[in-house]
Amino acid sequence: MATALGCASAANSDAEQARLDGFAIDRTEVTVGAFKDFAQRAGLETMAEREGGGFEWGAGWERRPGWTFRTPFGRAADDSEPAVHVSWEEADAFCADAGGRLPTREEWSRAAYTEQRPSPTDGFETGRSYVYPVGDAPEGMNNNRTGHVAAGSTRRGVNGLYDMGGNAWEWLADRRGEDALTAGGSWWYGPSATQAEGMQWKPASFYAVYVGFRCAYD
Repeated sequence: MATALGCASAANSDAEQARLDGFAIDRTEVTVGAFKDFAQRAGLETMAEREGGGFEWGAGWERRPGWTFRTPFGRAADDSEPAVHVSWEEADAFCADAGGRLPTREEWSRAAYTEQRPSPTDGFETGRSYVYPVGDAPEGMNNNRTGHVAAGSTRRGVNGLYDMGGNAWEWLADRRGEDALTAGGSWWYGPSATQAEGMQWKPASFYAVYVGFRCAYD
């Protein structure tokens, strides 16, 4: 069992990134396949694996035996699914190994809501800020309340990014003591959680079926 994170040297070179003003960000959430490769190289056993399974909301937060990033709903995940049941520290270590870091609140917000490309696709307008990561209406995000879907399989949004709203909450770099900020809502939450005002603080040591991440790069 590894006690130190980020010990592998190979970067996550397969991640497609969007270059914005002053930084780049992954176009999709980090996938099970990418996190699996990192965990193998780093010798990492996640907290969810060590402690018997990740959490889901039931009558309060309930541990689900055997639910990990490899088996997020108790069954083997496809490599294209977002990696969830990952703590803030584990996400941060993955991004460092990939040559990046977790995005800040300010970076994530600019990427999610304000179109920065000089020649946008999908009807977006350069310099305009939107209510949702997919535009002024929430259609196209995964808020299906039945589970996440493959990363990048939903409607392409602002700045050509996928799943900045819905699918999985995403860890951000911002900390407040033992808590860390998450953004974007998830498949379980409604559209309001995908707006900028919907960000939530969660314990950095928390890991659940609703929470994943993506990386930013300088």
